[in-house]
Amino acid sequence: MVKGLKVLSIISTLLMIFVLVGGALVTKTESGMGCGANWPFCYGEWSMEMFIELSHRMVSGLAGIFVLLLSIFSWIKIGHIRETKFLAFISIFFLVLQGLIGAAAVLWSQSDFVLALHFGISLVSFAAVLLLTILIFEIDQKFDAESLVIKPFIRKQFILLTIYLMVVVYSGALVRHIDSSLACSGWPFCVNSAPMKFDYHLGQWVQMGHRLLAGIAFIWTWILYLVINKHYPNVKVMKQGWFIQTVLISIQVILGALIIFTKVNLIIALLHALIITLFFGLLCYFLLLSYRSVKR
Repeated sequence: MVKGLKVLSIISTLLMIFVLVGGALVTKTESGMGCGANWPFCYGEWSMEMFIELSHRMVSGLAGIFVLLLSIFSWIKIGHIRETKFLAFISIFFLVLQGLIGAAAVLWSQSDFVLALHFGISLVSFAAVLLLTILIFEIDQKFDAESLVIKPFIRKQFILLTIYLMVVVYSGALVRHIDSSLACSGWPFCVNSAPMKFDYHLGQWVQMGHRLLAGIAFIWTWILYLVINKHYPNVKVMKQGWFIQTVLISIQVILGALIIFTKVNLIIALLHALIITLFFGLLCYFLLLSYRSVKR
């Protein structure tokens, strides 16, 4: 039973990653209406846009089935662990919510500002599935994190950074949905034919706003690494875990620049979505550690 639950958790986590990256692919290729104004069925002429949208729907549906099974069996098998039932509910609730928003976008026209919420909601569901997987594999015990006490200041930083990152993610999704990835031809500044001024179009302001927010998240993550390295030099889960975070956020910034330099290369853009997904998932694990630390 435990082995089967581990396999189920791995499959569910991978499927959620495919859902997130697939959603980014749908947006980047403008395939949202590849099946026409139909949901959940797909009608229309065969095209690349139809194939991408239909594949995304199928993967999302499959993810829904596996996450539901994971939630049920986790509740039964490891329901005695304090966070299990909450994570099980959150994982399936937000997955259904993102599916409904996707359906609404197809059946009824939605503004870009509403559609940008889609990615962030999927992120929450992915994080919940990932944390369930961590509980199932008893990562806390393997890294001796069960007795970890995190200082209040650092706990507060984890919480604030998580909230802040959702804003960064939303701004990045908005950049994609309003098709402003190349609104600024330069990086890191908006270098176009004229200097930045108040009559510039919305896309350039959204693009530069996202870069500013991402830059702050990058600096914030590295400062936290220095603080954690000082206060927890011998705690693997803190030191090594947050080092991975600094690597991920650094790669994310590099990919953001490459999106501009490569004129929105599709592979680079999808990697951009993948890395922030992994960063957010690991950040939520630190939130879990913080929650447990408060309980102690």
